[in-house]
Amino acid sequence: MSYAAEYQRSIEQPEQFWKEKAQALEWFQFPKTILSQDENGMDRWFADGELNTCYLALDHHVEQGRGEQAALIYDSPVTATKKTYSYRELRDEVSLFAGALKQQGVTKGDTVVIYMPMIPQAVIAMLAVARLGAIHSVVFGGFAPHELAVRIDDAKPKVVVTASCGIEIARIVSYKPLLDDALEQASHKPHACIVYQREQELATLQEGRDVDWLEAVAHAHPTDCTPVKATDPLYILYTSGTTGKPKGVVRDNGGHAVALNYSMSAIYNMQPGEVFWAASDVGWVVGHSYIVYGPLLHGCTTVVYEGKPIKTPDAGEFWRVCKEYDVKTLFAAPTAFRAIRKEDPHAELLNKEDLAGLRVIFMAGERLDPPTYEWTKAVTGKCIVDHWWQTETGWAICANPIGIEMKIAKAGSSTVPTPGFQVQVLDDRGEPLPANEQGSIALKRPLPPSCLPTIWGDIERFKSGYLNVYPGYYTSGDGGYIDEDGYVFIMGRTDDVINVAGHRLSTGEMEEVVAMHEAVAECCVIGINDELKGQLPLGMVLLKNGYEDHAEKIQDELVALVRKEIGALACFKIALVVPRLPKTRSGKILRKLLRQIASGEEFTIPSTIDDPNSIHDIQELMLEKGIVVQQMAG
Repeated sequence: MSYAAEYQRSIEQPEQFWKEKAQALEWFQFPKTILSQDENGMDRWFADGELNTCYLALDHHVEQGRGEQAALIYDSPVTATKKTYSYRELRDEVSLFAGALKQQGVTKGDTVVIYMPMIPQAVIAMLAVARLGAIHSVVFGGFAPHELAVRIDDAKPKVVVTASCGIEIARIVSYKPLLDDALEQASHKPHACIVYQREQELATLQEGRDVDWLEAVAHAHPTDCTPVKATDPLYILYTSGTTGKPKGVVRDNGGHAVALNYSMSAIYNMQPGEVFWAASDVGWVVGHSYIVYGPLLHGCTTVVYEGKPIKTPDAGEFWRVCKEYDVKTLFAAPTAFRAIRKEDPHAELLNKEDLAGLRVIFMAGERLDPPTYEWTKAVTGKCIVDHWWQTETGWAICANPIGIEMKIAKAGSSTVPTPGFQVQVLDDRGEPLPANEQGSIALKRPLPPSCLPTIWGDIERFKSGYLNVYPGYYTSGDGGYIDEDGYVFIMGRTDDVINVAGHRLSTGEMEEVVAMHEAVAECCVIGINDELKGQLPLGMVLLKNGYEDHAEKIQDELVALVRKEIGALACFKIALVVPRLPKTRSGKILRKLLRQIASGEEFTIPSTIDDPNSIHDIQELMLEKGIVVQQMAG
């Protein structure tokens, strides 16, 4: 079936379409009701169906004769460790750890917070919680105690699962003291903490509360899967950068399993038995969807990688992993490839023959700028697919649906809407805009399976934040346009549009131009206040290795380049060369924080920041250049 036919059917006959996709899974009780509304007026999928996500991800494959196939490959360059788990081995480990959780009182509907590094035990813990019909909330390992505490207070876990430490480039991060501090601050006290002791650093256990992972498993019994309703929550995932009361995205079991299984074939073109690598972290939605659940639901082999794109040990690690495990599809954030490009601009560490088995590279998590797209395509010789999605949706809103029909790619576009998603560009009044006009990207309801039905414990916050802005639509918070061919272009968050002397200009478009310069490894453009013109653009650029001595000349060239490509009306006159850009650990540049710094506003450094020192560097540089007239409180 062509993409057009598949997409049209998903919009015109959504219940029949998703009923067929649901039939690909082994339900305990197949749903009779495909689409309905709950007591809050929210659309719900497969409400009377019963299943268990862990069963679908592990037990079912073992029962179908795939027990000896590799399910999970663990590769940790930071500890020089490699290990492969078959589906049978992973099922048995998960079943036993589920028994350990059960002994600590975890039952169906309880919550469990998981605070772990990128090790197999993190995946085992997630699947074990799902096996019991409980709800996991993974908090990125190493998060600050206060932020962990507010998540504990919001999720109210019966048990917290952690490890003694995580391992970053050239340093060990002690997790247990961070957790102890968080539990001191939190009002809610879990029944127990299960601690996986890593040999790189052993943690001190608190008597009466803390339980050693290995001891817990030694006294546990294997546990069967607990049936749950399709609409029962599978997990809570707190969106990055939350302050105050956290915002927990809820994912249900049924819609999630159906959508992810469908996406593995329709979007990623994967076959059972093939190796899929999402180079992310289980603390992010990409890790939930495509390190853990998507590949395992589909019977693929997933890679759990404990390392970085660079410096563990070098910028050739991605290529090494792809070759060693015959990875068919690689999925990572654009920032990973920008980092590789900065360290190895001519791809000297890449031998294209090593990537013979790799079919395609997917990117998401932030906007894929055309220069990064073109460079990655040129040096790898592979198909590069940009796709757009959010923590709230759990899978791609727009993509090149290569498992249905390969579309001709357009640099800067996440291609076309995924079947089930009705994407529209709206003006300030909520009216659809014509082709090529920029506006707010919104999704017409009902949303397809896997999208959040609510915010944990706060349905009104969900309605006000996402549904009430444009009645009948989900507001994505992103801006962009759809061209005459139906291709969607995401230009950034809606607050990344600036008004320069009455001209509405996209900072994302300016970033595209700045990134075209051969010396630029990464860049960011924000709007800063100006008494005369209202706002002016400010560019910040990170240079590739070897260009540092030509910074002043490059800044002049960038100003001229933007003037040439966009015009004098952009008023682009400042291009700061910076030593690093402040980012979240998932690679998103903290543009809102940069705007606050440039405006002299007070700001809070978010818990998700990768390197807090990067803020100080930017502050000092802005003060030195006279962009900020006074020191900020932060």
